[in-house]
Amino acid sequence: MDGHSILASTEFQMSLLMFVALAGYLISYRINQSAVVGIILAGILVGPSLLGLITYTDFVATLAHLGAVVLLFTVGLEFSIKDIVKIRYFIIALFGVIVPALGGFFLARLFDFDFNASVFIGTALTATSIAITANVLREMGKLQTEAAHAIIGAAVIDDVLALLALSFSEGLVSGELSTIALLITSAKAIGFIVIGILIGKLFLGRFMERLDSAQIGRKYPESIFIFAIMVAFLYAMAAEFVGLSAIVGSFLAGASFTGVRLTHGHIFKEGAEHLQIIFASIFFVSLGVIMDLHYVTSNLLWFVVVLSVVALITKFIGCGLPAIMQRMSLRDSMIIGVGMVPRGEVAMIIALIGLSQNLINQNTYSAIILMSLVTTIIPPLILRNWLYRR
Repeated sequence: MDGHSILASTEFQMSLLMFVALAGYLISYRINQSAVVGIILAGILVGPSLLGLITYTDFVATLAHLGAVVLLFTVGLEFSIKDIVKIRYFIIALFGVIVPALGGFFLARLFDFDFNASVFIGTALTATSIAITANVLREMGKLQTEAAHAIIGAAVIDDVLALLALSFSEGLVSGELSTIALLITSAKAIGFIVIGILIGKLFLGRFMERLDSAQIGRKYPESIFIFAIMVAFLYAMAAEFVGLSAIVGSFLAGASFTGVRLTHGHIFKEGAEHLQIIFASIFFVSLGVIMDLHYVTSNLLWFVVVLSVVALITKFIGCGLPAIMQRMSLRDSMIIGVGMVPRGEVAMIIALIGLSQNLINQNTYSAIILMSLVTTIIPPLILRNWLYRR
């Protein structure tokens, strides 16, 4: 087997991906920065933009999505559903969708993009990646603050609203906009969240406690961990089935187990943490790998800069201002505004849908990917080095 064949082999790609991702963790800790930033930059280094050792294949994408599911499950374990399902979080999420959508659409029209591309650019700006900010807050031990609850609660609602915005955009540009289709999509999304919470709290959490006190739990305490991860992926599948992101499902699964009283299987949280470190690192490094700077022209770069600024400002204002209006402190409102900025993989998925349906071209797709990357890297730096500076 020659050198090129070895570099292209699945085993080599997976091993290199894991090595780079985990090294990114250690480097980030050493320079006192968020792991998100270090790992994404490591992905850019080994990806097509620079060294070209790893490409964004279906295999890498699959591992990345798996990592996001595990990450949000562990985040969900630290949240109580009643703490994040509040009307004021819905208001924050609603304005955090409307303001960026309008900003992205009119900016694209200003740069002479056609109507279809402008709609999809606006839709991409509505997204919020829970995984990015949640991991930063988790690193800093800030998940139990009021601002963190608002960010997570609004981000979950944002995912539902972004799904509706995507359905609206696809119907609008294809000329097949249907009110009935939007209502069905809304009902499925809301129904899944409500039913998922009820089943989790009333049945699955109690079943875990019974499993823990049974003979199998006493003899094999790892069985609790196995059951919990099974539920995480079951909820992830169910979320995908109704059209939501899998990470919303895994988050609800984790939140379902908040407060369960265990005697023997309490190590399941520790096991989930270790699993998260491995797979979440793949998710973050993939965000750097997916970017290819060779597609960036000087004209496109200027648009990406302006688009990224608009993406930052519209989400910051769209989420931060409603927080202030609801009597949250200025500092918490700023944290919420910054925390809702990352577009991450959600905007990338929207862009990929637009590209695959020939609604946008490769340049527009590249612009959205770059904007997603910029809005993913900047917020952790602001949160760690300014708003939460020790």
